[in-house]
Amino acid sequence: MSKLFLAFDIGGTTIKYSLVDEQLQLSAGGRCSTEHNRAGHILKQLQALTATYQQQYTLSGIGISTAGIVGDEGQIQYAGPTIPGYQGTPLKQALEQQSGLPVVVVNDVDAALLGEQLAGAAQGKAAVYCVALGTGIGGAYLDHGQLLNGAHATANSLGYTLYDPQTQTNYEQRASTLTLEHQLIDHKTSVPEAFAKARQQETPFTTIINNWAAEVATGLANIILLFDPEILLIGGAVSQQGDFLLALLNQALDPLLPPDLCQTELRVTQLADQAQLFGAVADFYN
Repeated sequence: MSKLFLAFDIGGTTIKYSLVDEQLQLSAGGRCSTEHNRAGHILKQLQALTATYQQQYTLSGIGISTAGIVGDEGQIQYAGPTIPGYQGTPLKQALEQQSGLPVVVVNDVDAALLGEQLAGAAQGKAAVYCVALGTGIGGAYLDHGQLLNGAHATANSLGYTLYDPQTQTNYEQRASTLTLEHQLIDHKTSVPEAFAKARQQETPFTTIINNWAAEVATGLANIILLFDPEILLIGGAVSQQGDFLLALLNQALDPLLPPDLCQTELRVTQLADQAQLFGAVADFYN
């Protein structure tokens, strides 16, 4: 009988969950609110869902993708204000004690990268960097099967890099998708609509999108020069812009990189919001 794994993906407002089988098929999934983690709601919800699934299925393991920095013991080492009271939550310990199953806990950007290598755009690649563009900007680096997170698990904190003292802004304050959304408010236009208009060379959207892509490229150039990955994955909802987005970023990268030096290929992620679910359980497939 095929093994079944239970995968969770914990974001700021929503918990997604699904079964994943050995053929990488998702089933019996759903989603629920984090309730802003009121009274430790997230852990309680995971425990309740785990109990329900164990009553109905024979599980072989549990994987958790989560916002925040994950410590060595599978606890939340650091969490920002997006999820109140989350820091210190012992996810791995609590669910292992309850279920009697092995539990793996990984940061959500790490999970997205692991998922893309397992079943998406990074399959078969040894050195892959992933940049998640969204409310902020997160990074993850996988080198020959090893996630490299630094001595204190805070490596790849891309959003805080490239601080500019003149504007007093960091990278994510200039290049996140949220920043692009704010730039479009006066035009009463969403990010997907702005991209559609930019494809048609409509002003001022061509300029706005090009300027944003140039800001994104400044961070990508440093990643390429520092890590030399085979593949640099662009994730987040904006990755749905596909080849058009890649063309903008490659064009913006040209003046930032020495000619003929770098060979990294830019790709967009393939698995959309399923990547973290696959990545949460990726360790069970190794």
